[in-house]
Amino acid sequence: MNQNHWMLDVLVDLRSFAAANGLEALADHLDETLVIAKAELVSLNDTAGARTNGEQIKLGQDPEDTGGNQYT
Repeated sequence: MNQNHWMLDVLVDLRSFAAANGLEALADHLDETLVIAKAELVSLNDTAGARTNGEQIKLGQDPEDTGGNQYT
């Protein structure tokens, strides 16, 4: 999620600005948006898997395994 952390920072800044300037409905919606953004970013990280040498690792695959599959 670190590479997308900037997006959360922007949403926090927007929420703070809205709250400080009397835009309470917008601030509330940005709170909801932050929750959704965090959940989706975590979900992306969980399903994407780590990358090794440019190849995506599938769930359940041993990153040290150079061949075969997890069941052989």
